[in-house]
Amino acid sequence: MTSLEDLPLRSDLRGLTPYGAPQLHVPVTLNVNENTHTIPEPVALDIVSNLARALLTINRYPDREFSELRDRLAGYLGHGLTRENIWAANGSNEVLQHILQAFGGPGRSLLGFVPTYSMYSILAAGTGTRWIAADRDADFELTPATAADWVTKTQPDIVFLCSPNNPTGTPLSLETIEAVYAASSGIVVVDEAYAEFGARGTPSALSLLPGRERLLVSRTMSKAFAFAGARVGYLAADPAVTDALRLVRLPYHLSALTQAAANAALAHSAEMLAMVDDIRDQRDRLVTELTRLGYAPHRSGSNFVLFGGVENPRATFDALLADGVLIRDVGIPGHLRVSAGTEAETSAFLDALARLEPPVGPVPTNAIESIN
Repeated sequence: MTSLEDLPLRSDLRGLTPYGAPQLHVPVTLNVNENTHTIPEPVALDIVSNLARALLTINRYPDREFSELRDRLAGYLGHGLTRENIWAANGSNEVLQHILQAFGGPGRSLLGFVPTYSMYSILAAGTGTRWIAADRDADFELTPATAADWVTKTQPDIVFLCSPNNPTGTPLSLETIEAVYAASSGIVVVDEAYAEFGARGTPSALSLLPGRERLLVSRTMSKAFAFAGARVGYLAADPAVTDALRLVRLPYHLSALTQAAANAALAHSAEMLAMVDDIRDQRDRLVTELTRLGYAPHRSGSNFVLFGGVENPRATFDALLADGVLIRDVGIPGHLRVSAGTEAETSAFLDALARLEPPVGPVPTNAIESIN
């Protein structure tokens, strides 16, 4: 039987492992930052109706320019954006891949601040883009001075800023984004996959777009819209950027069914986002209760909490799994990450954790070795 080593694989891909969190069937699944609330039934029925209409013309290729979807996304984002500012793809990962295909590649580099979303380095490897891992400040923060200094030292072609950051949940200030953009001569991408979960009034990098043609703001419908299974990601940028991304997309890359489902969901954005307040409440509850149990949760602007003070993350992970609760070991020593679920799911996690041995106290954040 042929093995991977027997194939003429690109040399820069040898030794790498594919991205993927455990997909296990357990009562409480809080490991991949999904929105665990279900879509309201009236909205689901409208989506089904829209899909049925799309099926009547499924023998034809879909709208290559996904015009209605771009209009709806622009309307949802506001900030004076129009369809010319919008790009979309099959999940925000494909959006980021398009960016690297257009602006990265062999001989070019991508800068990210670790620990951060591990798909950044994987997408860099897949497109032949050199990955530069920059350090963060204490407690996973990222100040304007630190970020700009790394850009100045490394002169990357692309910078990815995760706001709020995954897996730490750390919010990112507009001042840091402005500092990075000013120090860079290349593309600056702000990944706002979890933006809707920030505190009310938190400004978006969308407000920085005017006059900054190299700034791109990426979003997703997977999280706040509870649409992870539909695979819809998008970005806002200068119209010249969307022209560039057309050069690397596959023909008709967004299916008619994907477009129909997303359009129907966006038509009900208020109902779809009504659950966000509940998720924020459960995230804040996690921070409070983890602290009470003796752990060290980090501040979070997302729908998950990274917490330290875990003596043996693998053993704690396994013990919780045996109790029917799946969370995430992200590879940061002394830490685990948990998504904010429904009230019942959050209670199940906290009760299971409370039954374990008490924590040993926080682990210094400079002990980071790897991130999954």
